[in-house]
Amino acid sequence: MLALARMAAAETVAFGTDWKAQAEHGGFYQAIAAGIYQRHGIEVKLRQGGPQVNHAQLLAAGILDFNLASNSFVPLNFAQQNIPMVAVAAIFQKDPSVLIAHPGQGADSLAALKGRPIMIGSDTRVTSWLFLKQKFGYTDDQIRPYGFSVAPFLVDQKAIQQGYLTSEPYTIEKAGVNSVVLLLADAGYSSYGALIQTSDRLVRDKPDLVQRFVNASIEGWSSYLYADPTPGNALIKRDNPEMTDALIAYGVDKMKRHGILDSGDAKESGIGAMTEARWRDFFETMVKAGLYPAEMDFRRAFTPQFVNKRVGTRP
Repeated sequence: MLALARMAAAETVAFGTDWKAQAEHGGFYQAIAAGIYQRHGIEVKLRQGGPQVNHAQLLAAGILDFNLASNSFVPLNFAQQNIPMVAVAAIFQKDPSVLIAHPGQGADSLAALKGRPIMIGSDTRVTSWLFLKQKFGYTDDQIRPYGFSVAPFLVDQKAIQQGYLTSEPYTIEKAGVNSVVLLLADAGYSSYGALIQTSDRLVRDKPDLVQRFVNASIEGWSSYLYADPTPGNALIKRDNPEMTDALIAYGVDKMKRHGILDSGDAKESGIGAMTEARWRDFFETMVKAGLYPAEMDFRRAFTPQFVNKRVGTRP
């Protein structure tokens, strides 16, 4: 009866993702398509991200109720700027950021790329590049411009570029070129990925709504990964016709194979897990990189009160 009452009086929330619809958003689409949000008394209006879309600003302005942040820098930047937003779940235990090189060039580890030219974008210079400088001694004179195309990589055996585990390697593979894909998370890069953010106000005034949204999202991801993802995939392709079944399947396979969602703390605590210890580790690394002042209260960037409840643990 409670479930029926919630479905009859569903609360509408606006949720913005961090890019166009893709496998990396599959659990959220699954939760819509399979009626999981509805069973939790929520009607979700999902807005795709993409070029020229700043959902972080829309969240801060109150136009969105929830937002998806690509990495741990976004909530920490909010905290540094005293913007009252907070991360409430970390869907990805591993940030899918990678560097991609050619085989047979002595570039089979991140350590081996020290001193070599690497194509990266401007956003990467102030995010994962800082980790690579701290961990492996990379220097800014290695940086080459990246035009978000794999074409230069395909024609130059010595080329190295940034990428996303579930995207650029697929395009390179489809072009018939072998590559070495190096996942930064496996080398100690402790940024979370796909973080659900909301406002301090919503956490304070409607914690039940936040909890229901987090739980339903996590259940959507569990269903997408371990049951039949067809309903979610249909909505992904509706919102983004450029997505093919092959690319979606590739993305899901890589997320599963590399434990993007269900590794680390999520094994015991469930999808979405976050710990203060891991946030501290990431924050202190970035303090050393000069990005944040040591006296900043990094705890304002997140709250673990809605996760670590074993929701979405692997069947």
